[in-house]
Amino acid sequence: MRIAALDAVAEARGLRRGQGLADARAAHPDLDIVPADAEADRRLLIAIADWCDRYTPLVALDAPDGLFLDITGCAHLFGGEHRLLADLMARLYEQGFAVQAAVAATPGAAWAAARYCDAPLCIEKGAEAPVLAPFSLAALRLDGETLAGLAKVGLKTIGQIINAPRAPLARRFGRQCLLRLDQALGAVEEAISPRLPVPALSAERRLAEPVGRIEDVEQLLLALALHLKPGLERRGVGARVLEYALFRVDGAVYRLCVGASRPVRDPETVVKLFRERLAAVGDELDAGYGFDLVRLSVLADDAMPDGQGDFAEAGEAGDPDVALLLDRIAARLGSGAVMDGQHPVSRPAAVESHEPERAELRRPTTEALDILPANGPVAPRPARLLSRPEPVEVVAGVPEGPPQHFRWRRASFRVTRAEGPERIGGEWWGADAPEDLKPVPRDYYRVEDEAGRRYWLFRRGLYGPAGDGTPPQWFLHGMFA
Repeated sequence: MRIAALDAVAEARGLRRGQGLADARAAHPDLDIVPADAEADRRLLIAIADWCDRYTPLVALDAPDGLFLDITGCAHLFGGEHRLLADLMARLYEQGFAVQAAVAATPGAAWAAARYCDAPLCIEKGAEAPVLAPFSLAALRLDGETLAGLAKVGLKTIGQIINAPRAPLARRFGRQCLLRLDQALGAVEEAISPRLPVPALSAERRLAEPVGRIEDVEQLLLALALHLKPGLERRGVGARVLEYALFRVDGAVYRLCVGASRPVRDPETVVKLFRERLAAVGDELDAGYGFDLVRLSVLADDAMPDGQGDFAEAGEAGDPDVALLLDRIAARLGSGAVMDGQHPVSRPAAVESHEPERAELRRPTTEALDILPANGPVAPRPARLLSRPEPVEVVAGVPEGPPQHFRWRRASFRVTRAEGPERIGGEWWGADAPEDLKPVPRDYYRVEDEAGRRYWLFRRGLYGPAGDGTPPQWFLHGMFA
């Protein structure tokens, strides 16, 4: 049993992390011990990160006990960096947290100042070196072995290595030492990974007096939807997935999401969708002492051209009243509640995969779709694609000749015309990639038999030195119209 974390009073008594619990109790019999719960700590850190969205949408976890907030372009909304820092610390203190924080132009400098400076600190850009110089080398986020090696030669502070010859340091202690130093000083850029994607559009309202009634929540939602509408019109898009975030005074955050089967801009329609979602949540939405910040965000959008169409176009697009009804049902009961026969109403969605059988899947109509960039011209695809490629016996020229004859489902087919190959590489980055990360390519051929029927065949693997030593296999993947 060892100490995993301790407060300021325990540190003042000389206790430290990693110290044996028996030794600590022998020296301090009045020590108050609480069992560590890493999972509970992680949930709490995520909850605090959720609350920090009130300051910036770019919040990254620095587990197990820290957060990075990218406040670029946000500080002026709170009166500057000093006021933002003071507001953040005061609010967290009121929630019962002891917080250390700092603002700097680089994540490394902010990390060091937050953990090795007793008072809140705002470091001006370009002033990192003199501020960090007296700090311990541990403030550079170096591993224990590197710190021990540096200590053996008398290097204990950041200032001692700032102007030291770099080549000997790199040879003796590795590149990590210099990399962390350059990141802290801004010579090397360091990126943070936000835990949530940044919405395409958002509007928020900070309230002088917290609100708790559902009627007030809906009224604020209408005002935010009216504010978002011009931005959607300028972009020529409509919202497909919207999120309404409610920030409670005590730090709790509620996020309500709704989807639309067709793009929407009308504020009244947005309110109707969220009214159903609020009714579905019911008593789970506890206002407590009230909400002091509300935000409406567009998480996904789709093209929504302006202009008036004719009746034929309206009929093809579907009845908007029916679409709204389906969206309201999905908002209240879930996206799987709208059924087409025995299956939920769905539509195809693109998947980032080169393999044709995995390049598309079905999703509920009210969920966001991934809009993937085109990778250039694609060869024609068959009208019918088999869910799983079926093995076939093929007679073909070696090593890369087209099929001349193939046997599928006990039937023989003689090829009269063939076109190809079109090579599709294997996905070494996928979850089901080979253990040795060696992709297996596919060579696709479009072939036609004596009866004029056209098929899509591919050879998996390569002959000769380019292959992996196993004979290639042939499969039928689809049929053309």
